[in-house]
Amino acid sequence: MQSLTSMRIFVGSLAYTTTDAELRQVFEPYGEVGHVMIFMDQKTGRSRGFGFVEMPDSTEAHVV
Repeated sequence: MQSLTSMRIFVGSLAYTTTDAELRQVFEPYGEVGHVMIFMDQKTGRSRGFGFVEMPDSTEAHVV
């Protein structure tokens, strides 16, 4: 469950080869990253080119 101060950030236009770990690395310099999820096509197993990054502290997320 998200706390009241957490923030979920939509990230679009991802390369189809981007991994959760790579996306996490992009956001970690700005603060703690709680959860990263890249949406995948269920039939092909390929990235759909977008995802979400959850940062537990919304003040850190506003820096991004």
